Amino acid sequence: MSVCQSKEVSQFCLEGKFIEFVIKDGYKLKGLLLGTYDGEYYIKLAKNLRYAFDLRLQPGTWLQVVGEKKCDRKGGKVAFKAERVMAATGNTSATTQPQPPKTKATILMCQKSDCMKRGGKTLCQALEAALSDRGLEDQVTIKATGCMKNCKAGPNIVMPDKTRYSRIQADQVPLLMDKHFARHNREEQHPAISQPNLNEAFAKVSAI
Repeated sequence: MSVCQSKEVSQFCLEGKFIEFVIKDGYKLKGLLLGTYDGEYYIKLAKNLRYAFDLRLQPGTWLQVVGEKKCDRKGGKVAFKAERVMAATGNTSATTQPQPPKTKATILMCQKSDCMKRGGKTLCQALEAALSDRGLEDQVTIKATGCMKNCKAGPNIVMPDKTRYSRIQADQVPLLMDKHFARHNREEQHPAISQPNLNEAFAKVSAI
């Protein structure tokens, strides 16, 4: 009569083609869809994997996913949770050396109309320029999202460490980059903004 006997936990290893990411609330990465020879699977990602994934991973990329499988005997439901995700050769030549998915930091930016009207387009251009100036294009990517539920305080962005900012303007981007990424000796380009004023320069809403 033990309740714990109703669920069976085991390890799984699946290999297949990446279909798409599963995003909640417009910007929260939760899992991915994997197409295998046996069908399509939804696989939840462990928290450490959600932060590490390159959200520009191309559909059709062959992946090998290893993790924990929970089977609910009563409901007949099976849940998959990934602990490791690696590149797989799939049906390509065995001589091809698989490369692991590239890990990039991701800046999430609301692309809804309210944020765009409040300077979102200019902010996006400033972020792209700042990444280019600092040689961070291969390390950081900007991803457009749906509404972040804070329209009146737009533009809204979420940095790679999950810190959320509102009312960010283009001229504040250099300081924002210096706070979250390596300075790359760029202090001389904005001497008027001092480090003690860092907390006053941004409207920090919350850490997700």
